[in-house]
Amino acid sequence: MSKRDYYDVLGVSKGASADEIKKGFRRKAKELHPDRNTDNPDAEAQFKEANEAYDVLRDAEKKAAYDRFGHAAFENGMGGAGARPGGGFGQGDFSSAFSDVFDDLFGDFMGGQRGGGGGRRAARGSDLRYNLRVTLEEAFSGLQKTISVPAAVACSACDGTGAEGGVEPTTCPTCSGMGKVRAQQGFFTVERTCPTCSGLGQIIKNPCKVCGGAGRVEKERALSVNIPAGVETGTRIRLAGEGEAGMRGGPPGDLYIFVEVSDHKLFERDSVNLYCRVPVSMAKAALGGSIEVPTIDGGRGRVQIPAGSQSGRQMRLRGKGMPALRGGGIGDMFIELAVETPVNLTSRQKELLKEFDDLGEDNHPESKSFFSSVKSFWDGMKG
Repeated sequence: MSKRDYYDVLGVSKGASADEIKKGFRRKAKELHPDRNTDNPDAEAQFKEANEAYDVLRDAEKKAAYDRFGHAAFENGMGGAGARPGGGFGQGDFSSAFSDVFDDLFGDFMGGQRGGGGGRRAARGSDLRYNLRVTLEEAFSGLQKTISVPAAVACSACDGTGAEGGVEPTTCPTCSGMGKVRAQQGFFTVERTCPTCSGLGQIIKNPCKVCGGAGRVEKERALSVNIPAGVETGTRIRLAGEGEAGMRGGPPGDLYIFVEVSDHKLFERDSVNLYCRVPVSMAKAALGGSIEVPTIDGGRGRVQIPAGSQSGRQMRLRGKGMPALRGGGIGDMFIELAVETPVNLTSRQKELLKEFDDLGEDNHPESKSFFSSVKSFWDGMKG
């Protein structure tokens, strides 16, 4: 199969500058690297093709020969030191072409962190989680709460450097501050964590006696947290920079507060609405009237009960629910009636209820119709 044009392989024009050629190769290397294309069986071959093209076009002498003779410039021993009989390139050519942009690509492929001037950034501290339980009343009104958080903080004895007296650590001689060392494995250059500095890029000759060279110590901190009105179970509050301190002066992580709202003995919550079951006397349910009910803000609300209300009937108090966390008003409170059957009756109360029961058939036309139907059914069976 005929080879593709090297300029087309890198996606650049024939008049491209050396910088444009390098950028084109970098773009293709990122796109075609086998580690990013494990499901593409052609990725490795395409990656090699891009390396081959770049190895030619980055070299002024080889580029001039290619521009004049094309691929034939490197066949049958032509093309100088970079070519080999039979065409193509040796293993050394592949690795040398890739290493030319290795530093630019390494952070993308391996997830490494690089700082300015080729140094390695100090490791960021871990994020922390704190579970905070609040009452429904606190969730309604919001509050300022002081919490105690155990965490690693910067060592004051060495100002977080890890070195005795706050002396700055020195650059690791093994990895030159990169935190990684490279080894050639066949075609690829493999990078591993530096064994001397454990990937930090720096070494401490005289570690701090307080923190043992870590640059941080365990300490309990008191933090004031603003809990906004309307929080629900699962609400997450982020406090930037209040997590664990980084190693040897590295930036701190964040603190995440997860809120849990306790169950309430009177109210049940559904988003911004509240539900409350209220007992009423049989007489009040039958005759109608008004009752007072407690509200979440600590006050009381008055509800008018229609005559003849049954258990399970719901009524609504508008604006007596929970505030929305991110604006949008306040929910409602729904009251469910629970009609109570009287107990421990006096003799007079029993007489009145019996009299009421004797007179009550006229008040229940459905019951009267039911018993009339039963009587007709039995009369028909007897006939």
